[in-house]
Amino acid sequence: MNAALEHRLTELLEGVSNAMLVTRTTDGEMRGRPMAIAEVAADGTVWFATDRRSFKLVEIETDPRVCLTIQEGGKYVSLTGRAVVNTSSNKVAELWSEPMRVWFPAGPDDPNITLLEVRVEEVEFWDNSGTNSIKYLIKAGVAYLTGDRPTNDETEHGKFAVR
Repeated sequence: MNAALEHRLTELLEGVSNAMLVTRTTDGEMRGRPMAIAEVAADGTVWFATDRRSFKLVEIETDPRVCLTIQEGGKYVSLTGRAVVNTSSNKVAELWSEPMRVWFPAGPDDPNITLLEVRVEEVEFWDNSGTNSIKYLIKAGVAYLTGDRPTNDETEHGKFAVR
């Protein structure tokens, strides 16, 4: 990923702590559930801690394609990619945070903790935060008065490949 896109992805995910993880069930239906983000790596990989007995891991084994949806303030982000189960105890120790103890009482050595690594392939975003919120209000007002739809520029809406 080029430096500009890496920077944009970092901006979009700054301060984000939760995502909806959408998987396909074993019978092909879609299922979403909230997940606490353990880390967003510079390359766009998103890490989660999960229970190794979780049915979501069966779903991911059947179909590793996933979607993460995120909403934070005026930012909306959809990340699509592939999920991989990562059982590295070193990575668990690196990503461990005390709030995880609610789910894993034995701490980073809990035998049921494993990691889910989502390797993001594509990003689509709608950003109405910061100065974009002012631009949007102006465009929405003009659209309302003229009957035309507002248009977005590349800072407000975009889509790009990560891998």
